[in-house]
Amino acid sequence: MLTQTEPGDLFILRNAGNLVPAYGALIGGTTATIEFGVSVLKVKEIVVCGHTDCGAMKALLHPELMEDLPAVREWLRNAESTRQIMKEIYPNLKGEELFAATIKENVLMQLEHLRTHPAVAKRLRGGDLKLHGWIYSIATGEVWLYDSAQGKFVFPKELKNV
Repeated sequence: MLTQTEPGDLFILRNAGNLVPAYGALIGGTTATIEFGVSVLKVKEIVVCGHTDCGAMKALLHPELMEDLPAVREWLRNAESTRQIMKEIYPNLKGEELFAATIKENVLMQLEHLRTHPAVAKRLRGGDLKLHGWIYSIATGEVWLYDSAQGKFVFPKELKNV
């Protein structure tokens, strides 16, 4: 519904926190799926789509929520860069502002992790692959897109390069 595509038009990888392990950090299903999609299926665009009310980002900010979830705790190590960014760059944010900023920063960090994958790096360098960061609002159905020219997430109508 979000992309107005038909079944089979998209190659989708979903996981908690929309996390992409940096290449070499964890060779598993996520890494294999990225490699297959980029190298075999020749996808032309990759979207890292975070969303409001993300339980993984709540857990990242509140580690006590993961006390009895060892697998989740381990998985969220792939968002350690996001946690450090929030701690160092946004020390004054609290509550919902901190949560919203964490969701955005995490999408950007996962895009950085994607760039470490050899198959992605090669295709990016060749100019035939594009990366996009989105935030989906569960409450409103709105989508914000990251615009690198403006350095922020915007509604599509606010994009300067469209």
